[in-house]
Amino acid sequence: MNAPDRIFLPDIQASPDHRQLSIQQVGVKGLRYPFSLLDGAGIPHPTIATLAMTVGLPPEVKGTHMSRFVELLERPREALSLRDLRQMFADMLRHLQADSGRIEIRFPYFIRKQAPVSGVSSLLDLDAGIDVSCVAGGPVQMAVQVTVPVTSLCPCSKKISDYGAHNQRSHLTLRANLRADLSLEELVRIAEEEASCAIFGLLKRPDEKWVTERAYDNPKFVEDLVRDVALRLQADTRIGAWSVAAENFESIHNHSAYAVIEGCND
Repeated sequence: MNAPDRIFLPDIQASPDHRQLSIQQVGVKGLRYPFSLLDGAGIPHPTIATLAMTVGLPPEVKGTHMSRFVELLERPREALSLRDLRQMFADMLRHLQADSGRIEIRFPYFIRKQAPVSGVSSLLDLDAGIDVSCVAGGPVQMAVQVTVPVTSLCPCSKKISDYGAHNQRSHLTLRANLRADLSLEELVRIAEEEASCAIFGLLKRPDEKWVTERAYDNPKFVEDLVRDVALRLQADTRIGAWSVAAENFESIHNHSAYAVIEGCND
């Protein structure tokens, strides 16, 4: 039995909907995909990204075409710059025939660091994200964020103790809405420079002495961390709205200390 040359398959998703309710976001979420991002120096960083891709749906349309989101990712691509991600977002809106949408990308990001004394090299893993979005008739917005592990040392503990001071690993989460391109490495550098000390994947004994003494000479409360980072973000003209959060995983308590500052540059 010969198969027919063409079979008519109705497109139910494109059929009219009579409830007259628009949907702000509809699409796919939790989609994992290989991903390579160019850093500020143009070097590719391969990773595995988890994506959410959505568009706005007019009230008269029954459903969006879910397969088209994956089709977009399946297009051959080199490592992506921030400009490339903006273009991918524009392609999504055009492919889905939408005038609003959002792409959220979350991924582990690895940077190579050298220990402060020995110079030994190692990778440090970070949690990073990029969001691209627009509402109908509005401009395309891009935001980058990164969570940076650092060391914080308690000023109070240092002041009241005859010797030593308690310190802990902390997470600084920086988020910036961009007016101009800003690399993840630049946000990482701000976080590390304003912490009691940076964290490294591999240290030798001279390095361990250096980071211990560096933190002791640079004590900071969780409030100090967010305020000092906030001043750096305020001073950067490439940034619009921004936020910084600090979570100290306390070494003498079974809870964290936490602080957040949000702002928007004029």
